[in-house]
Amino acid sequence: LTHQPSVWIGDYGSLLFMPQAGDHPKSDPFEYWSAYRPREAVLAPDFLRLHFTRYNVDFEVAPTERGGVFRLCYRDARRPYFSVLPVKGECGYRLEPESGRLYAWTDGHGDDKADHFRAYYVIQFGEGAVDGEHTVIFKSDRAPSNGVAVQGPGSGIHIALKAHSVQAHAAVSYISEEQALLNLRQELSDFDAARGNASRIWEERLSAIEVETRTEEELRTFYSCLYRAFLFPHKCYEINKKGEPVHYSPCDGQVRAGVRYADTGFWDTGRTQFPLLSIIAKDDYARMLEGFVREYEECGWLPRWLSIGENGCMPSTHIDAVIADAAVKGIAPRALLQKAFEGMQHHANTEAADSRFGRCGIEQGLKYGYIPIGAAPHSVNRTLDDAYGDFCIAQVAGILGERGIETAYRKRSENYKNLFDPSTGFMRGKDVRGKMREPFDPFDWGGDYCEGGAWQNSFYVPHDIGGLAALHGGKEALAAKLDELFAAEPRYNAGGYGRTIHEMAEMAEAEFGQCAISNQPSFHLPYLYAALGQPEKTDYWVDKICREAFSHRDDGFPGDEDNGSMAAWYIFAMLGLYPLCPGKPEFIRSRMLVKAAKILGREWDSGKFGGMIPYDAVAAGSADQ
Repeated sequence: LTHQPSVWIGDYGSLLFMPQAGDHPKSDPFEYWSAYRPREAVLAPDFLRLHFTRYNVDFEVAPTERGGVFRLCYRDARRPYFSVLPVKGECGYRLEPESGRLYAWTDGHGDDKADHFRAYYVIQFGEGAVDGEHTVIFKSDRAPSNGVAVQGPGSGIHIALKAHSVQAHAAVSYISEEQALLNLRQELSDFDAARGNASRIWEERLSAIEVETRTEEELRTFYSCLYRAFLFPHKCYEINKKGEPVHYSPCDGQVRAGVRYADTGFWDTGRTQFPLLSIIAKDDYARMLEGFVREYEECGWLPRWLSIGENGCMPSTHIDAVIADAAVKGIAPRALLQKAFEGMQHHANTEAADSRFGRCGIEQGLKYGYIPIGAAPHSVNRTLDDAYGDFCIAQVAGILGERGIETAYRKRSENYKNLFDPSTGFMRGKDVRGKMREPFDPFDWGGDYCEGGAWQNSFYVPHDIGGLAALHGGKEALAAKLDELFAAEPRYNAGGYGRTIHEMAEMAEAEFGQCAISNQPSFHLPYLYAALGQPEKTDYWVDKICREAFSHRDDGFPGDEDNGSMAAWYIFAMLGLYPLCPGKPEFIRSRMLVKAAKILGREWDSGKFGGMIPYDAVAAGSADQ
């Protein structure tokens, strides 16, 4: 059971469920693991089925919103066990053989701020299904023994079962054991009903966009991506006895009223996934934004990269884009927008003592008009991201009628210009004396740049393409620089990283020049051509990337998918539109790569539009405000 939003962020609240058979269940991963036949397994959004060949047992799972239903069928006479095993952190288990109920908890989480965190689990087996006498407990510092309760680091339990065919229900809570049991009761159903309900929900989600594609490969890839786009953020709130939403607050460990969402990094998802939700899931977007703003009310900072708590991964505050996009598209209620606006101004002007929060280096950024070398890592990315964030603040200020603030932040949004080097055509790191870093090589990664080098990170000015073009000498000059980018050899120097990171290898493997479509800073690069009046080049590169870099198979993404962001990129590309600048109620047009499409039941054809597509022409309905 995993909540892992990304392998780089790590997991939290995780336990491992493993059926075993025989008189001596194993506790070591190297000893208990079993093979299964992938060609016979089923892994679908609403259903999982594996046959563990070592133990000759079928293991099936159907999901519910805060848990799931298991079905186990042991196919020989060996004693059946259901093992609940630790992943990380401290764990506790208490089995009640009479009721057939297991209570468990774990406090494992990553480097995020999550005070007094625990994930509580309840597993309810069928009546008379549990054999307490032969149940085995263990801890990492002692040998296994019979028992029904244990806690501590590395502890787990092997629950002996009386029957060879068993159904069990499970539920999780971040609040308490009692809330976990309430969650279980709220979602209690038999296996087939749980699977049917999950199937209905997924069919509804995946029917938001209906497409006819050129090939079955594209059809499978499209809906695999749409599935991924709906996986995050996770709901992290629960419904109490009064029917009200409540949640664990990671800032202080308290239980508070209202909704909460986690497992999203806005540096990634703010570019594509949230703009996609703004079209096909506006009500969800509105509730998510409510949760993100509540984070500011409870923790003092708007979120940047939420795992269960704030992780602070990736530069700057791209939550600004999520808020501004909701504002200009009428998704955010005014009262919520006013509170969000307060939080945006806070992190735009205040340096946090904890680097996981806010804009790192902003104190010197305000002094110099750019983040100087040494003030914070990835100074170029932070300067450009902060400038875009300031544009987003200006957009919200305009909607709220704060004209003076709007003017000030529009001026600040031009700070990206302070790092432009006309002699090379790149954005470059600059020290407090105004001297650019030497030596300079645009193929060097890291240092002043995040997950890329000057090639990948010098063109992220989505709010002011005209201003960026002017720095280069006009639209044709900037387009020529892009030609140079796409024609460049796909090579890299380890640079500030001092080693090869996977993003480097992924870029080098592809045939897209220095456009590292495997990572978010390059997402917009093919679309800059269309913004500069050369849409045929956008069409060429987007089509090539979709055909060569995406698939529904195991190697289906060109790089880290990152919580729906890369999946959403593909969906936009296939539909012939792209959110070049979240925070503006428009999309840039490209050639549709599907034969036909419906968005929320309405016929869609990007060919009916010129260079820019108004948001209202794509979206239907209104958010529940």
